Parts: sequence; C-alpha cells; structure tokens
Amino acid sequence: MTSTFESVADVVERFAAQGYIADRRLATTVYLLCRLGKPVLLEGPAGVGKTEMSKALANATGRRLLRLQCYEGQDESRALYDWDYGKQLLYTQMLREKIGEIVADAPDLATAVTRIGDQDSVFFSDRFLAPRPVLEAIRSTEPTVLLVDEIDRADEALEAVLLECLAEYQVSVPEIGTYTASVLPYVVLTSNSTRDLSAALKRRCLHLFLDYPDAERELEIVRSKHTGLPDALAVQLVGVVRELRGLGLRKNPGISETVDWARALAVLGAEELDAQLLAETVNVVLKYERDLQRALEVLPRLALGQHDDDRYEHPPFEDEPDGRAVRAAMDQPGRHEIGYRLPADAGERPRSGAGQGQRAFSAAVRRRTRQQR
Repeated sequence: MTSTFESVADVVERFAAQGYIADRRLATTVYLLCRLGKPVLLEGPAGVGKTEMSKALANATGRRLLRLQCYEGQDESRALYDWDYGKQLLYTQMLREKIGEIVADAPDLATAVTRIGDQDSVFFSDRFLAPRPVLEAIRSTEPTVLLVDEIDRADEALEAVLLECLAEYQVSVPEIGTYTASVLPYVVLTSNSTRDLSAALKRRCLHLFLDYPDAERELEIVRSKHTGLPDALAVQLVGVVRELRGLGLRKNPGISETVDWARALAVLGAEELDAQLLAETVNVVLKYERDLQRALEVLPRLALGQHDDDRYEHPPFEDEPDGRAVRAAMDQPGRHEIGYRLPADAGERPRSGAGQGQRAFSAAVRRRTRQQR
C-alpha cells in the first residue's frame, strides 16, 4: 500500500525505519519532491547515500523501484524503449502467406517493398513495444520510483532524450504516439559530479548536493546498520575514516565503505583498533595502491588517536588525469554507432526519424521478399 509523507519530520522518521538516516535538508528535499511532483537531482561524491535514498524512498512509500543504470554510449533504446525484433520476425513468418498475397501481383521489387511498408503500423504497436525503465515508469498504473543512477556517466545525448520525461512526465514514440503518465512517478537522478550536467536538465529538477556527513551523523549511520562493532570502536573508526578523507586521496572512502569496514572488523572480532589491524583491513575502503601507501604512512598515528591539523594541505596525486576533462572528451558526436547525436541546444527535444526498429524491420522484410522471388 502506497502512502505519501505528511511532513518533513515524517520523512525523517520513516526513512529511519528503513535504516536511512536523513538530515533535515535531505528530508525537506524529499518532501518537496513528493508534494510538488518534480524530479530531484542528487549530486555528490560516490558513497554518500544517493542511490540508497531512492531505495529508502521506495520502501517508505510502498512504491515499486525502477532503476536505469547509466553508462557511456547509452541511447534511447536502452533507456526509453526498444522494439521486440524477435517477436516481429516471428509474426512475419507466421503471416508469410498473407504477406505473399500482398506482394503477389507486384510488378517489381520497389512496389513490393512499398506495399509491405504500408503494413508497418501492424508491427509497430504496443504488442511489439519493449519498454525500458523510463517508459515503464510512465506507463505504469501503479506508483513507482524511477531512479536514473549516475547520469553523469552517460553522454549528453541521453540527457536530451530524458528532458521530455523530466518536464512533462511523458515519452514520445514516433511509430505510435505519446505516452503520458496517469500516475506520476517519483523521479530521482544521481550524479557523482564527474562532469557538469546541462542547464536544461538541472532546470527541470530540484537539486541537492550530498557531501560526507559530519562525524556525529556518520556514527549514527554506522550504528543504524547494526554492524556488530562495539560502539567505542565505531567512534574511533569514524574518526580514522574522516582523517583518511583529508589525505588528498584519489578516491575518498564513502559512508557505505565505512559501514563495510565496521562489518569487516566485527567479523574479525576486533577488540581494539591498533595500527596492524587497521593496515590489514584498510583495503576494504581504499581501492588504489597509491591511496593505500599514503594511508599506511599515517595509520600508526591515527590508531593512537593523534590528529593532523594540517591534513587538508596534502596535495592530490599530480599525475592523475582530471576526471572532468576526461568526461568532457567523451561527449563528442559520432563516437558511437550511427544514430548517436548531440543536439546543438541541449534544451531541444531530440529529433527522431524512422527509428532503428523500423529500419531493422524493413531490412528483414526486404530479405524475406528476395527469398520469395
């Protein structure tokens, strides 16, 4: 059974019941998401709870979670919808005789193909449409939460494809028409800030930047996960993780990794956090060799509870590539298959031609006609 939130405090309480500790700012954003019916964009470093927030939202409201995991080179056929080619071809074979009657008296191949093309609407209907997460959320008659995860990993072309859905909760299928949501989904987009997102996309969303929490809230999160680590060691562990984040590492440990480290220590039956135990298990939260080497230099001091007041002066690794520059270089038109496009204006609705489904079907029909002739 689905339900909405009565207040900001209700968001905090119901999220806590799902094991998600939300601060007032996040709870306010979630409340506005539900009340205003606007998508929300969560930006911030990896591991601060952006994806988990969507799961908590779905569980707290009793909605079904639909997830679109973004990646480089993704297009609308993986995000919005695709055509069930196998089913189309199966029906073509089943209706072979009927197709034969249609083209029986055709004087030439061009006429036969034209007659077959006039029947395209039969094969481009709801019967053959394969909805992906976005269209599924729009067509669903049940309340849903649509999570568009790590939108910054996709190319800018996909951002343009999503604008119609974010602004009007609808998806246009050129071969059929426009689907408009009868039950508005809660839409959450997440970004690890590896590249800047378009102004057109941000304009359509509520926005919240999630950063690493303060020590008190992070400790509360670790406690809520029931890791099995004694409370005194959990306090010490949170302090160690926060110090590691100040070392200028290539990848700072996130909250989820703090929880993983606590669970690992609990499994090992830790009674105290000495330098050796921390060194043996720090690979749970640090995934790059140079990060590990830098951490091993300071763990003996951190195990003794000694803090470095100048920890934020450590420079990052100078030979590491700039992630934003790398992502910007990836957003170039023509890098992928035919059909990849980067609109001149990100605010434009992407132009769509016949569609890859229609092209594939027409090619199959031409092969079938040649075999019959």
